[in-house]
Amino acid sequence: MGRNPSSAGGAGRRGATDYTAEIDAADRAAVASPIVSRTSSHCIMPKILVLFYSRTGHTAALADAIAEGARSVRFAEVDVRRIDDLAPPATIASVPGWAESRAELAAKYQTHGPIEELAQYDAFLLGAPTRYGIMAAELKNVIDQTGPLWNRGALVNKVGSAFTSVATAHGGHETTLWSIMTPMANLGMILVPPGYSDPVMFAGGSPYGATATTGAAGPNEKDLAAARHQGRRVAEVTGWVTHAKSHHH
Repeated sequence: MGRNPSSAGGAGRRGATDYTAEIDAADRAAVASPIVSRTSSHCIMPKILVLFYSRTGHTAALADAIAEGARSVRFAEVDVRRIDDLAPPATIASVPGWAESRAELAAKYQTHGPIEELAQYDAFLLGAPTRYGIMAAELKNVIDQTGPLWNRGALVNKVGSAFTSVATAHGGHETTLWSIMTPMANLGMILVPPGYSDPVMFAGGSPYGATATTGAAGPNEKDLAAARHQGRRVAEVTGWVTHAKSHHH
């Protein structure tokens, strides 16, 4: 007669303690075995990319908070990469402060590399300011180059999440986030929005992703707290996904 997995003291149920214990054991084993390594396609150490475009530094501030939250999760490897401006130099020079902001961002952040490098990551947090209610062209240009990755399913079952900053209170926060997540769905990614999974989400951000109404001031602490939570949540879920992939059933 079959045994109820929920009976016998919960013998068939696995909780966070079980997962942590198994991760600890795998971490110890990694010292002696090359199998559990970043070079393995079945690695329990999630590699996460925070990729963003920012003109004024406001979206960059959210990216920093997201990366901070993701790095707070054990084993998470987090890279932060900036997307450069598409505007021609004459346009950049014509807008007060743009060239200076661009130089500061270029000095602080490494620019993203070849599109093929995206395949090495387990999760992506993509961010850009809004442009007419959708993502800025700089991020769209990067996503539009993922056709070869889509063609071979290289991003299927990767974790995806989005964030944005908007100058005005009703300038397109949610539509911009969905404009980023829609191609993620086409790529077969696992969408992980923050939801209302932590009390900080009732004070800042949105359930669809970190946002900030910036004006000239930039994100406030409530916005940054929501962004940190989003980064932590994505890293945790990515850990579960990569852990499951490392097991052959």
